[in-house]
Amino acid sequence: MASSFDVIVIGAGPGGYVAAIRCAQLGLNTACIDRQTQQRGDQKGRPSLGGTCLNVGCIPSKALLDSSEQYHNLIHQFPAHGISVDNAAMDVAKMQARKEQIVSGLTGGIAQLFKANKVTSVHGHGRVMQDNTVDVLDDSGQVIQTLSAREIILAPGSVPIELPDMPFDHEVIVDSTGALNFDQVPKRLGIIGAGVIGLELGSVWNRLGSEVVVLEALDDFLMIADQHIARVAKRQFAQQGLDIRLGAMVKKADLGAGGLRMSYTQKGKRNTIEVDRIVVAVGRRPATDGLLSPDCGVAADDRGFIEVDDQCKTGAPHIWAVGDAVRGPMLAHKSSEEGVAVAERIAGGTGHVDFNCVPWVIYTSPEIAWVGQTEQALQQQGIEIKTGSFPFAATGRARAMEQPIGLVKMIADAQTDRLLGVHMIGAHVSELIGECVLAMAYQSSSEDIARTIHAHPTLSEATHEAALAVDKRAIHKVN
Repeated sequence: MASSFDVIVIGAGPGGYVAAIRCAQLGLNTACIDRQTQQRGDQKGRPSLGGTCLNVGCIPSKALLDSSEQYHNLIHQFPAHGISVDNAAMDVAKMQARKEQIVSGLTGGIAQLFKANKVTSVHGHGRVMQDNTVDVLDDSGQVIQTLSAREIILAPGSVPIELPDMPFDHEVIVDSTGALNFDQVPKRLGIIGAGVIGLELGSVWNRLGSEVVVLEALDDFLMIADQHIARVAKRQFAQQGLDIRLGAMVKKADLGAGGLRMSYTQKGKRNTIEVDRIVVAVGRRPATDGLLSPDCGVAADDRGFIEVDDQCKTGAPHIWAVGDAVRGPMLAHKSSEEGVAVAERIAGGTGHVDFNCVPWVIYTSPEIAWVGQTEQALQQQGIEIKTGSFPFAATGRARAMEQPIGLVKMIADAQTDRLLGVHMIGAHVSELIGECVLAMAYQSSSEDIARTIHAHPTLSEATHEAALAVDKRAIHKVN
């Protein structure tokens, strides 16, 4: 294998592998270094591309969310359609096997894309050295080869944050990866953190019969989301059986005869609950440990985030960084777009990422999705706005699907009518948000969406009506 390349990418997650493929498409001799290994049966320990997202994050979690939702619907929603099933049961082993098959297919697909685009795949831990060289280390920390490149792209991704007083034992106290691999449904499950990961994992096991308690240190629920949407979501999750306790600061967990005893304080009072397993989902941090040699010229802050400018350039010449390890939201699609932009800049083009148009999705049921700013954020900035909303319950398609929960909320500038944010909760809003991302990218007004014909009957009619409601002229609700 050649030791010199035009571009070396460290990390094969959504930021890294996409950057590597785009570099290769642009005629650059590219290598991608990644240390992720498969942990599946007879393939245990073999290299596996795709990073956290494909191996132990986005994809496996969505597979389990879909399986658990199918099971939940079979019991709770199918009877409304006239469909009844006796003695329904979930085979957790088969559910997990399906998940692993999906993961294997997608990670293998990236390997095929690397081969087709002539990207050199290198297995190991990459560490940036002086003079645009990269040492490749094995699991024991030994250097197995040294590569050099004209340009280097850092895309190391992120790892779960561990609580100092509650370290992972990967058996009863687990991170998100462990929660994706349970071989049976815990009778009692404690989740620390009511963010995206905590809510999605809680939904999976709650649907399958676990008694789930979610402890959130903040006093407000889903502060990253529009609070109108957050209130609807919290009410729905409570009806589903998720016990979400806000302002709950976890102190410790002790293993006893009855399971794990979790101690936490809430409103000044000390409380305890007993659970069988604990999932720590308090966030993620950049996976930059051991990535940068002290003399490589790349700076990281005290939290491990690599310092970059608006173009994703680091402080070292010809070294770039993208994805979870730099500023901005830790989202796979944001990482991928940064990877493409950097590849095109390296090749002499003009890369572009509009951080005002990054969509967010929480894949619970109902789903939550948004793009742009929340109403509370705009109010804090003193921006005069107008809003319109429309419930899915007023659409024929949602009614026919037995999915009437939720709404679409649209926010526009009061003077110019330009869209500033769109927020949704309901069935399939992860797909509906795409229209609004495109509209905001084109700097559309609410009037533009209001004058766009939407097919009937569809869920997207709620988006159309919400746009009409901004000027109080929705047809199918009282304004």
